[in-house]
Amino acid sequence: MRDPLSRQIKEIKPSGIRKFFDIVSEMEDAISLGVGEPDFDTPWHIRDEGIYSLEKGRTFYTSNAGLKELKMEICNYLKRSQGLDYDFNKQVIVTVGGSEAIDIGLRAMLDPGDEVLIPQPSYVSYEPCAILAGGVPVIIDLKNENEFRLTAKELEDAITEKTKVLILPFPNNPTGAIMEKKDLEAIAEVIIRHDLFVISDEIYGELTYKGEHVSIATLPGMIERTILINGFSKAYAMTGWRLGYACGPKNIIEQMLKIHQFAIMCAPTTSQYAAVEALKNGDEDVKQMREAYNQRRRYLMHAFKEMGLPCFEPYGAFYVFPCIKEFGMTSDEFASRFLEEEKVAVVPGTAFGDSGEGFLRISYAYSLEDLKVSIGRLGDFVAKLRKEQAGR
Repeated sequence: MRDPLSRQIKEIKPSGIRKFFDIVSEMEDAISLGVGEPDFDTPWHIRDEGIYSLEKGRTFYTSNAGLKELKMEICNYLKRSQGLDYDFNKQVIVTVGGSEAIDIGLRAMLDPGDEVLIPQPSYVSYEPCAILAGGVPVIIDLKNENEFRLTAKELEDAITEKTKVLILPFPNNPTGAIMEKKDLEAIAEVIIRHDLFVISDEIYGELTYKGEHVSIATLPGMIERTILINGFSKAYAMTGWRLGYACGPKNIIEQMLKIHQFAIMCAPTTSQYAAVEALKNGDEDVKQMREAYNQRRRYLMHAFKEMGLPCFEPYGAFYVFPCIKEFGMTSDEFASRFLEEEKVAVVPGTAFGDSGEGFLRISYAYSLEDLKVSIGRLGDFVAKLRKEQAGR
């Protein structure tokens, strides 16, 4: 029998995040700081709206692009938060999480051989989605000394005549890095000069702890070449509702909708009704969760300083990215030994690209109590490793 599997799909590596998640799920008394999922429940008023939609029998398909009410609220939200103007009927599509939006955005824009610039470390789906869309991923290695921001020079140096799309993953998973307006202005000049398009993944945009999040789509000349992607999983603690959205130029959204029609049909109806309530009345919920995350972020930065573990200060998402190069181990070796000896799961930086070597991703989307126990164990582990090194 011939091999039934695609050679392309077999060559794609599985997610490096899941390995440690699967191990810790079977380890008694272990604590996981590895999954980027809010520890908050979806706020009650949002859940109530989802429940009410079921009680009213709203279990039908919505239009392919999503509920009219939801698309209008998405546009209202982007108008008040970013000053962006989108036509709800032609420039918005509701997707099954932000991940679907990334996938269909790339599939709608890429021809075979087109190059996609992917700054790393970054979310694990960008590279395989680019490959599955027929594109060629070109990795831009972000640097610790630049606080893992993308610079105009790094972007310029990576561009070739085949470059078509830049993925802009800020605020960043796994580093927590942000791009401020001045950073975006510098790279926007390069993007326009080379006639590139941008997929701006802003799923953590509401979780910014230094000023306000700025979308690159707000800059002159950028709204017509940017697909803005966001969703409800992180800001509203709605991971299991599986709902995201994309906004962009009409001609691109039309083609994304075509793929969505054939592959998905429409996003979950119950989730869409809940999301309308989230956008209308959820600003205070986001504010409260952001304040709690910021408290945890500050605690971790203080703890790293106390134990002498270098870590640049991240101002977005809910991750820190400490450096463990002093111990002479790979990120995978450090994380594996830390899990085995201290029963705490973190994610090796290399799960997010080769440039993550020597770093760990630690999520603070967990209670302060769990963080204190886990960081106490990390401090003990670091002290033990330093003693081992001193005794050599």
